[in-house]
Amino acid sequence: MRISELTDVRAARPGAIAEAAAARRRRDAPLGPSGRLLIVAADHPARGALGVGGDPVAMASRADLLDRLCTALERPGVDGVLGTPDVLEDLLLLGVLDDRLAIGSMNRGGLAGTSFEIDDRFTAYDAGAIAAARLDGGKMLLRVDDADPATARTLESCAHAVSGLAAHGLMAMVEPFVAHRIEGRVRNLLTPEAMIRAVSVASGLGTTSAYTWLKLPVVPEMERVMAATTLPALLLGGEVAGELGPVLDGWRRALRLPGVKGLVAGRSLLYPPDGDVGAAVDAAVDLL
Repeated sequence: MRISELTDVRAARPGAIAEAAAARRRRDAPLGPSGRLLIVAADHPARGALGVGGDPVAMASRADLLDRLCTALERPGVDGVLGTPDVLEDLLLLGVLDDRLAIGSMNRGGLAGTSFEIDDRFTAYDAGAIAAARLDGGKMLLRVDDADPATARTLESCAHAVSGLAAHGLMAMVEPFVAHRIEGRVRNLLTPEAMIRAVSVASGLGTTSAYTWLKLPVVPEMERVMAATTLPALLLGGEVAGELGPVLDGWRRALRLPGVKGLVAGRSLLYPPDGDVGAAVDAAVDLL
């Protein structure tokens, strides 16, 4: 199927999505032969976060985003993709998720730049839907803001999600931060101490941590952060304002640490400064 055909198929045969999910060839285990993972993230649009670099709507074209995702998923060494239902279902219809991990993004209610951003409600996948669609796990964002009471609701919701995914034997990928507001905007604290606290809170969520993985930024003194947990961790990519080289260097150093099992990168690979998605993905694969 071509990207240009997706809307017509969705309109005429919505059941085709469930058929594609049922037919998808799944991997036997999350980790491949290298013992590392490279997952491409594409869940930013559902939070209204469409900007890359100086372009506030760089991710606004769904066809362009899907084309970039298909390019990334075709590259050797890419293990899978992380996305909301609309994105993963497009990729299912396009037939590009065989033998790839498909991780469903769960809480997208904390829209970027809003007064309720910390109240990050589960507005996309839940654990039951992830299991029913034969996906391989779910990802959730957890921002702990000591001054915002909505943190408690998000904590509770994430704990339920971790427990629900574990009941199905599926990966729970938790992305934790300590956050606060600066001039009304939510900002994550990226000090070692803040990340150690975030990791400690995230590690204790749910009725079991057996299936919990962490998604963490590269921060100074990363060895101290990783020493705070025995859970496997994947490094997040974030946005690249300039050259990709310094970001790759940071990943390279962090990947040497025990417990770091790979990368989850989105805009840094899908929208590199030079526009070459394949080269950006290949450079990340080389690190693994």
